Amino acid sequence: MDGDPLAGAVVVAAVLLAATIFAVRRRARAGHVRPEAAMDLLDPALRDALGVVPGEVTLLQFSTAFCQPCRATRAVLAGVGRDLTGVRHVEVDAESHLDAVRALNIWATPTTLVIDRECRIIGRAGGVPTRGQVLAAVAAL
Repeated sequence: MDGDPLAGAVVVAAVLLAATIFAVRRRARAGHVRPEAAMDLLDPALRDALGVVPGEVTLLQFSTAFCQPCRATRAVLAGVGRDLTGVRHVEVDAESHLDAVRALNIWATPTTLVIDRECRIIGRAGGVPTRGQVLAAVAAL
């Protein structure tokens, strides 16, 4: 059964176009700190297990051992934590904290949660954020 070669080429072109649009949109959103819709307090047991301290802004980074972008994220977040008083960077191994990963809806690494002084998640970034994006996210706090 021979198909129309033109129809096959159209299908291939459509699939390539859809994949390109998806990749461009994903890359454009990577690293951007998006506000969290529901700003519930972290469960105290989960908060303590992850090293989040009430009274400080926490940049909570979920990473894995072989994640290359996690290293770049670590450098950005640790730099902000060093430079700003009252802001700390905490890195968590996602594989060692699967309960937290599930509870906090972490789907990929690196994922960074911005947690305010009252221990509410106020922002989330997937991918490597820029220093400017992180500073903007914590500026309001």
